[in-house]
Amino acid sequence: MSPEAGQPSVAAPTTERVSLPWVLIAWVSALLVFSYYPVLVRLVAQWNDDGDMGHGFFVPVIAGYIVWQRRSELLAVDAKTNWWGLAVVIWGGLQLYIATVGSELFLARTAFVFSVIGAVMLLGGTKYLKICAFPLFLLFFMVPIPAVLYNQITFPLQLLASNVAEHAILWLQIPVIRRGNILELPDQTLNVVEACSGIRSLLTLTFISLVYGYFFERKTWIRVALFFSTIPIAIAANAGRVTLTGVVSTVNKELSEGFAHEAQGWVIFIIAFMILIGLHQVFARLGKVFDHGSTAAN
Repeated sequence: MSPEAGQPSVAAPTTERVSLPWVLIAWVSALLVFSYYPVLVRLVAQWNDDGDMGHGFFVPVIAGYIVWQRRSELLAVDAKTNWWGLAVVIWGGLQLYIATVGSELFLARTAFVFSVIGAVMLLGGTKYLKICAFPLFLLFFMVPIPAVLYNQITFPLQLLASNVAEHAILWLQIPVIRRGNILELPDQTLNVVEACSGIRSLLTLTFISLVYGYFFERKTWIRVALFFSTIPIAIAANAGRVTLTGVVSTVNKELSEGFAHEAQGWVIFIIAFMILIGLHQVFARLGKVFDHGSTAAN
């Protein structure tokens, strides 16, 4: 049927789908990998060799998955070049140069993360950067903390774990004498080394708490609470591991070494993760109580 005379024709609405600049993204990604190839190779090697950084393999995978989940948000936004992103990339390059001259691994590795952030800002603008802010932040967790800071943290944690384990073992009626981070049991001497300081479970639990909070919780305050809860959980879990090692060593010395000792660490870590999940349930119920109270007050 033709439109009536004098009536303007109405065009059917059209939807325009914004496509991501995949070719440009591929080129920039390749350039970044090429520029930071020596840094990335050594970083991956440390993930493989250092028990404290085993979670590093999962960081880029999970960050990439989160970006993929948000692809509809990215497709809904027009990519606009922001030259401040180029400034961030250049800053990353300068930081890499300084780190190379000074043989500073932490600066070199974080320079790569800054360059990735700058590349996202350069290609997509501030809106892209805002959408990808959380997964980009996660990338910092694939970088080991500086050796100076690591040493400052681990020794106090070793002493704390040894102290708590001493009291727990004594409570179990097992004689023990503590000298610093060394526990002397009737048939064996345990040295609470750096690997038993708790930093390993702390780094991994912190990363897991962020990812867990992102996928299973929407309230910001609960996410923050879970993040900070990892500190006491990791300390308590590690003290429990040292205590367990001391107890089982009185039964069989072989249980405090090798595979058995590593297995105990995994069991304690799983328990720590279950505690984190339990705390989430507590925080969630508290959140419902607060919401109900505020609704009733209004």
